[in-house]
Amino acid sequence: MSVTAATDWSRVRPQPSALARLFDWKPFLVFICMLPAAALLLVFLTYPLGLGIWLAFTDTTIGRSGRWVGLENFEWLMGDPIFWSAVFYSVFYTAVATVGKFGLGLWLALLLNNHLPFKSLLRAIILLPWIVPTVLSAIAFWWIYDPQFSIISYILVDRLGILDHNIDFLGSTWPARWSLIAANIWRGIPFVAISLLAGLQTISPSLYEAALLDGSTPWQRFRFITFPLLLPILAIVMTFSIIFTFSDFQLVYAITRGGPVNSTHLLATLAFQRGIPGGQLGEGAAIAVSMIPFLVFATLFSYFALARRKWQQGEGND
Repeated sequence: MSVTAATDWSRVRPQPSALARLFDWKPFLVFICMLPAAALLLVFLTYPLGLGIWLAFTDTTIGRSGRWVGLENFEWLMGDPIFWSAVFYSVFYTAVATVGKFGLGLWLALLLNNHLPFKSLLRAIILLPWIVPTVLSAIAFWWIYDPQFSIISYILVDRLGILDHNIDFLGSTWPARWSLIAANIWRGIPFVAISLLAGLQTISPSLYEAALLDGSTPWQRFRFITFPLLLPILAIVMTFSIIFTFSDFQLVYAITRGGPVNSTHLLATLAFQRGIPGGQLGEGAAIAVSMIPFLVFATLFSYFALARRKWQQGEGND
């Protein structure tokens, strides 16, 4: 009788369906969770990049589909003096602006890392050049560099009497180039300063206290404590700064549009001018593709900086 009752009350657990087993499978769940992000990357990153590389090997123009021409666009660029001028100025612009941004940014970060009155307010003020839209900053600099209404010329000529004529910042090659570099440094300092300030605040104060007990000077504390511990963060921030500066477009195009006489073109602005207003999509894409080796170099620089950081933390470099 007891056996019969036990049999009546026992229930057989139903087997899960194939769909339930599929959703319990961990690799499938990982694939489903990553699918939206992969789709977004495919649509908004992989496809435009692939299309740009494809156009670089064709003679496509606006309104006409092109045909495959191989390396013809790149061969033509090798003999184009405007292209080589843009390459030179892109490298020069990036190098000088990066050095200026990191020199002033590191100085500001060290200054703000001290105990100062109104320190939070100062940090907010320093961020202003970074949060202001680039085009708005470019318009402001365009007025500052105006040959007739420049505030700099007004102070030097009308107020101080140092000069007897207004400065033509954008009317000739090198003044225009240096003016753009100054504007880029002004915009890039906040990013460098705040990033390095965050890195400085991760350094333990006990290291400085021990160095003070040993009688170290401020320069020795910076050289043997601050700089080595800040170097991995410095390398990563510098990598991003190089990428942002080398591929700059808005600031240059809004202020000079590549002039005077194509002397301030960066590769990004030259690619846009040839591809969109000029209608030569294949040629413009070839100029844009020529930026890839420089950007890959900056990315590799960041990779080795991360590898150094792993080594400092005692982790493997795999």
